[in-house]
Amino acid sequence: MMNEKEGRDLQARTKDFALRVIRLYSSLPKTTVSQVLGKQLLRSGTSVGAQYREAARARSRAEFISKVESSSQELEETTYWLELLAESGVVPQALIVTLLKEADELMAILVSSVKTAKLK
Repeated sequence: MMNEKEGRDLQARTKDFALRVIRLYSSLPKTTVSQVLGKQLLRSGTSVGAQYREAARARSRAEFISKVESSSQELEETTYWLELLAESGVVPQALIVTLLKEADELMAILVSSVKTAKLK
């Protein structure tokens, strides 16, 4: 499992990610398509950090792995909704480039965490 400092840093990053998703959702047009896609994004994007916080409080290695994998799944889903918002023309690609980059970086960290935990 991660050391305490890395865990706090990742908690802060996933919370910041959630706040950025919230701001994006708040700025979406009020069309049906925007709101449906946006609500999916909002649910999954805010769940990444919540799942990771649960992992940080895991009582066992198996529970830690399960929660981090759940966080990864939510992150993958978030990436999907971001891509749909951009590719459908609801949101200009330029507005979500940095969010997609952060999602990729977070995914790499989470995958690495699971691999490390499984090796121990």
